[in-house]
Amino acid sequence: MAGAADLDEAVIVALGSNLAGGYASSEALLEAALAGFAQAGLPVVSRSSWWVSTAWPDPLKPEYRNGVVLVEAPLGPEETIRTLFNIEAQFGRRRGAANDSRTLDLDLIAFGRQVRTTPELTLPHPRAHERLFVMGPLAQVAPGWRHPVLGATAAELAARASVGRDAHPA
Repeated sequence: MAGAADLDEAVIVALGSNLAGGYASSEALLEAALAGFAQAGLPVVSRSSWWVSTAWPDPLKPEYRNGVVLVEAPLGPEETIRTLFNIEAQFGRRRGAANDSRTLDLDLIAFGRQVRTTPELTLPHPRAHERLFVMGPLAQVAPGWRHPVLGATAAELAARASVGRDAHPA
């Protein structure tokens, strides 16, 4: 487990899928996406287990699989988010309505302690702290990570998350 100083520099990416695309399952698709992170210049340092949650806001859609990884990101946040969008595209992601079903969703949750809003990116992710399917997996790999704005740890945020309360390890 990383120390507090290491977590101050953490680059955190959340992964999600509820459409398997050409894969046997969403978990298989997520594993394939993770396998390509290093090749894309984002080697994985640590990862959570996969979590299951009901689709939100429409629980009639397929269940989600979610997880969190800490990665090495030698480039800046804008280059990192563009790399994540390229990986999504390789796995058939089509951007449509918000919260719609998707093959692969990659969100840059935090880039060290940076706080910024640009047309491309908001850091830290503006809604991640509300979502158990993000904070639960993050608490698995970095329970002591502190939100750069709120100051609460990943474990504390997971305990009080209000969206995806049914999320649990698969």
